[in-house]
Amino acid sequence: MDNFVNERDYELLEGDKYTFFVLKRLFGGKNTLLLSDHERLIICFSEDPFPVWIWTPDDATEEELERAYVLSKENGLMDGEHRFNIKYELAEYFIQRAERDGLAFAVETNMFAYDNPAPIAPGATCEGSLHQCTEEDIDELVEFYDLFHHAIDADYESEEVYRKKATEGVAHGALYFWKDPEGRSVASCHWFPNNGMAAIGLVYTRPEARRKHYAENLVYRVTMIAKEAGFLPMLYTDADYVASNACYEKIGYILRGKLCTIACKK
Repeated sequence: MDNFVNERDYELLEGDKYTFFVLKRLFGGKNTLLLSDHERLIICFSEDPFPVWIWTPDDATEEELERAYVLSKENGLMDGEHRFNIKYELAEYFIQRAERDGLAFAVETNMFAYDNPAPIAPGATCEGSLHQCTEEDIDELVEFYDLFHHAIDADYESEEVYRKKATEGVAHGALYFWKDPEGRSVASCHWFPNNGMAAIGLVYTRPEARRKHYAENLVYRVTMIAKEAGFLPMLYTDADYVASNACYEKIGYILRGKLCTIACKK
């Protein structure tokens, strides 16, 4: 296994470019662990609190699944503290294999990957307007980052990190609020480009402002901004949030792939 990726790894992910969009993006950053044989296995861990990403082909053999497990164990990832974003076949194998090592892993999140080649305007309009965030919004953006991560109950970071992300996002013009008629920020969304695709994220609506179509209209508008900039919009969702996924599908998002997050039960 090498500690670097090359063009062959990017080619491998072309067949899973939706489900492993984040992994492809991680290749270009600093990683705590990066292993690849450039053919059948890629393991990548950026840093805490984020999950370990493992790519395996759809036709992976039991020997290859075992290899992924052993390498994860040898590199300190099977300590009960790390989570894994992986395909369902590998998840099933990891759960059964970890049990032999005294670890009780289970599926934490079922994930859907969508793209949107042809956005559809929302059928339901809402009051208020789109607002591109500026430096004046950074304090409120920090709050939204914190609210978002509490809502998904994952990937918590410090206020300092949220502030850095907010500052960088504002500088790139990538962060948006939906403002209600009174000028209050009721929903958030961002988009970031990578290799021809645009990741839509930070989708959060304040509890008291839900069921008023704010998020639907906000995500549609941000999706259009990304598409008009020449990128293919995509996003990840929790597969178990039926209402949220239905909202995305109404504005043109198409299900392209599935994977899951597994974690050790405490």
